[in-house]
Order: sequence, then C-alpha cells, then structure tokens
Amino acid sequence: MIRIDALWLCTQPLDMRCGAERLMAHVVHAMGSARAHHGYLFANARATRVKLLVHDGFGVWCAARRLNAGRFIWPREIDGTAPLALTQAQFDALVVGLPWQRLPEMSVITRL
Repeated sequence: MIRIDALWLCTQPLDMRCGAERLMAHVVHAMGSARAHHGYLFANARATRVKLLVHDGFGVWCAARRLNAGRFIWPREIDGTAPLALTQAQFDALVVGLPWQRLPEMSVITRL
C-alpha cells in the first residue's frame, strides 16, 4: 500500500499526455519541492481525466482515471498555480464525482 499523508489538488489544467517526470516538474515549479508521501492530483481542461502523482520517498507513482461519461468536479484556477490541500474524504468524493467542496456543510443537517 502506498502511504499518502497529504493530498494536493492542482487547479491549473494539464495535458494528460504528461508522464511522471513532467508532472513532477510541474509540482516542483508550483510548490518549490515535492515531498515524500504527498499526492498531487491533476486534471485535463475538460475534467474528464485525472492523474495522481505520489512521491513515496524512493520513487514516483503515477495513476490515471478516465470517465466515460460526465466530468470530475474540478475548481477553476484560484490564484494561478497554487495547489489546494484536500482531506481524504474530499479526495474520495472527488474521484467518484461527488460535490467534494461541500462536504463540511453536507455533513450537518439543520432545521429550516
């Protein structure tokens, strides 16, 4: 099992033909360095494909997911290339297409 202590969502769309080396270069450019046991999530411009890059301390893992229908819920660029931190619950919701940005407010039921 690959240990992931922190997840980062890169808001800038990327070409999904990028391999692990090019994705890692993007992470280093955006964040200054790639940390061990951190995962970095990228999407294409249409948000139909995502790639997860994980630095495990010894090497790099790269996983991809493509949707046959629909799109991932992906934020627009917020301030250029700054990645967003995700919780494990937000990541789990994102990869199955749920509204991951609203998880905190969806976890509470209030009286109208």
